[in-house]
Amino acid sequence: MAIRTIDEVLSTLESIIVDAVSRQDPLGYFAVLYQKVTLKVKEGIAANAFENGSRMEELDVVFAQRYLDAYFAFQRKEPVSESWRVAFDMAQHFWPIVLQHLLIGMNAHINLDLGVAAAEISKGKEIGSLKKDFNKINEILSSLVSEVQDDLGTIWPTLKWILQKTKNADDFLADFSMKLARDGAWKFANHIALQESEKWDLLIQERDLKVSKKAALISTPGKWISLLLWIVRLGERGDVGTKIQALKRKF
Repeated sequence: MAIRTIDEVLSTLESIIVDAVSRQDPLGYFAVLYQKVTLKVKEGIAANAFENGSRMEELDVVFAQRYLDAYFAFQRKEPVSESWRVAFDMAQHFWPIVLQHLLIGMNAHINLDLGVAAAEISKGKEIGSLKKDFNKINEILSSLVSEVQDDLGTIWPTLKWILQKTKNADDFLADFSMKLARDGAWKFANHIALQESEKWDLLIQERDLKVSKKAALISTPGKWISLLLWIVRLGERGDVGTKIQALKRKF
């Protein structure tokens, strides 16, 4: 499915969300988050918040295409990157909380896809001119971590109580969001942008393996944090479809 505009990204995400609600599919959580991110980018372009609005739309579309390609390939049971496979496979398990589903999707999309997308739209151009807008889209994604955390806390009070009472859990989420913000995605984008196109696949595969290993910070964060997340999971009210709709309403 070829996407050409931000509006097409938004409509495709909406179809994923609707389908996820009907099928009780946890993959709908990330689709809701990403729809919010895309709306923020669209609003930023309209408000001239980026140095180059047309280039930002191109980056947003190419960036989104990587997620959408992975999502639909996974639905067809076709191979996907290891980073996305790990993220999508989490949806098969009962115990991960909503926030874990969101973070593991962000891990694949920021740490792998964003750098690749930036390099792709910079072919034949000076990639350095993209840096400020690259950082802005990264900031939009990363800043939503605390916003989502607060929103989920109002939906499921157990999460709010845990985060208020247990500093370690809060630090786990904060530390991961900082890693997203400070990750080497820009460095990777610059690295592959300087390489011949025939080398890209191998470089992306190597990056993919590194990023997929970071997912363990989310899926298996250690016994103490896992226990806290288990308690939060028991406090999440409603089925998957209900939680997707609740998350969408908060956004």
